[in-house]
Amino acid sequence: MRDFSKGGRSAVYADNGMVATSHPLSSSAALQVLQSGGNAVDAAIAAVALQGVVEPHMTGIGGDCFAIIAEPDGSTHCIDGAGRSAATANLDDYLEKGWSKIPPHSAHAVTVPGAVRAWEALHARFGSKDWSELFAPSIACARNGWRVAPRIAADWADAESDLIANGATSLLKDGRAYRIGEQFTSENLAKTYEKIASLGSKGFYDGEVAADIVATLQSLGGVMTEQDLEANEASWVEPIRTTYAGHEVLELPPSGQGMTALTLLNLFEKLGNGQLEPGTIDRWHQDLEAGRLAYSVRDAYLADPAHMSEPVAHLISKPYAAELARSFDADQRNPAITLPESKGSDTVYLTVIDRDRRCVSLINSIFGDFGSQIVARKSGVLLQNRGSGFRVEAGHPNAIGPSKKPLHTIIPAMVLKDGKPAISFGVMGGQYQPMGQAHVLSLVLDHGFDPQEAIDFPRAFWDDEGRTVLEKSIGEDVFKGLQSRGHRPTWRAQAMGGAQMIRIADNGCLIGGSDSRKDGLAIGY
Repeated sequence: MRDFSKGGRSAVYADNGMVATSHPLSSSAALQVLQSGGNAVDAAIAAVALQGVVEPHMTGIGGDCFAIIAEPDGSTHCIDGAGRSAATANLDDYLEKGWSKIPPHSAHAVTVPGAVRAWEALHARFGSKDWSELFAPSIACARNGWRVAPRIAADWADAESDLIANGATSLLKDGRAYRIGEQFTSENLAKTYEKIASLGSKGFYDGEVAADIVATLQSLGGVMTEQDLEANEASWVEPIRTTYAGHEVLELPPSGQGMTALTLLNLFEKLGNGQLEPGTIDRWHQDLEAGRLAYSVRDAYLADPAHMSEPVAHLISKPYAAELARSFDADQRNPAITLPESKGSDTVYLTVIDRDRRCVSLINSIFGDFGSQIVARKSGVLLQNRGSGFRVEAGHPNAIGPSKKPLHTIIPAMVLKDGKPAISFGVMGGQYQPMGQAHVLSLVLDHGFDPQEAIDFPRAFWDDEGRTVLEKSIGEDVFKGLQSRGHRPTWRAQAMGGAQMIRIADNGCLIGGSDSRKDGLAIGY
């Protein structure tokens, strides 16, 4: 039980249904859907559609979506809503330009948005409410305006100089970032949502909206065509999984980095991380080194599944984790581990569980701060820059190519116990997500934390300069202890990532938590 004298927030307990999102308006919209007879999928679609309006720096219809649905009997369904590069994208073109990376705020970084197709596929299979009804809150917010929440304002201010430099005037107020409590409206986006509400995904991938997206990108040197948009499809896929602490943990297969979370949990099990007291120097050192090992595997092998050189089943196996564990030194940081570039990413993760105990774990992202920072001129669609996750490197499995999915950072998770859904959760924060998932889940399963306690616990990761980045709530003793083991610790100026979790207790009660690092909340009825 938390110390009430220290402030903070309690986990939420309810019986009939629960939602946890990173924005209060989104949580409210989802709860209203549940209370009016909708199911968890209906509520999740209403919530994520609204977040595409009120968290424009994080998500939107110009991005991608992944979700895991767990039925009360434990059967699962996974949707991969990742868009692809243009059919004419060619690695040689970029090599000839002398590029080593895809510029993140260029038309070349924009892949086909997959979110709307994924939402439609989810609704067609599981929805009970009328499709158009689910978009009413989003349309009203876009047209009538919404007030900027505190964390969103802070993130907007951080992106201000980039938005100015990239000419993203529609995302600025009088040439500056929007501030706390100011009102943001987008009539163009409202009209686009109305097309989606009335026509389904055709209102986005065909006709005026698709033409506007392509015209905007081609005017900036991009090669995407209307045929690329029309050809986009969401895919139903089988989850990948491992076991941890008597539970089964499910992730989506590549091109998402869910396999990295499973590899990391296998390492936690092999190294005995769960037996170490949370917050101690030994535990932080072991968590970080296990994470570095798992991420080195990700960088070497993860890509569009059609281009991977190693089978996923091998990379998430217990024997492979045992091989990796041989590189762990309990006394020192291993300098031989090579890590990928730690690209920033912005994402929304939400989870909903309804009265019948159908669980939705859903994540939707435009990748970087305000994605590509390119807004389609007539439709108001802010486009993702997921293509900047490609490598410009001949022979690499994640090298850019035609109609190809890039490495994805966004990963929803689901946990089963005795074959039935037990925990629906996800951790936001770009590259940090697999590390965050393993960290939070261990606190719950190994140490008995409730969802809110686990989410609020301090976090650590690394940066592109090889430094170990600590949240300020981590003690000075840990800072010095990690330093003595060869880490180069530094304090992080801002909170790290975000998370949502709902757990189904053994007695059937729903227990929810939403990260205090964001503006959102968990709420039930």
